[in-house]
Amino acid sequence: MNVIEPKVIHDFQDVIRGSEVNTSVKLYQDAKGFYRTESALADDTLMYEVYHYTQGDDKRAGNLNWGLTVLYPVLVNGECNMTRGHWHENRECVEFYFCIAGEGLLMLMDEDGTTWAEKTYPGSLHHIDGHLAHRLINTGDEPMKIGACWPCDAGHDYAAVERQPFGYRVYKEEGTLRFEKVED
Repeated sequence: MNVIEPKVIHDFQDVIRGSEVNTSVKLYQDAKGFYRTESALADDTLMYEVYHYTQGDDKRAGNLNWGLTVLYPVLVNGECNMTRGHWHENRECVEFYFCIAGEGLLMLMDEDGTTWAEKTYPGSLHHIDGHLAHRLINTGDEPMKIGACWPCDAGHDYAAVERQPFGYRVYKEEGTLRFEKVED
């Protein structure tokens, strides 16, 4: 029997590494539209990184993605750093998130616009129904690392979140979180 090395390594103290891992970086210049107001942050401020790996045909039913988001502890005029957020194009596809490091919130929104959040902290596991928009928010003082597993055919529908934004914004002031309801 031939024993080979894995193509990809996910050291939970680091990131996903391997020749077939796709990486994307979101800088402040790419994320300004997520926040209520602009900040004096430098355009090249690192907001978050996403590592993504899949094997085989990404259109084949049953194939899975493995991912990691590293969301940095940045405040934009007091507003906590967050990911863009999305629905799945295929609303029948669920996703799992699990927190590896840091702390924050997984913001969820149903198709009627009702918005709530689940706390994320090391060891927390989150099942995300395909009919929920979702975004990550770092409320802590260290990088938040969230692992994810989802079907390859889920897709990302960012435009739907632009048409129907999440119902709350999260601010951190002197170590205390404040939630601001978004008015239509």
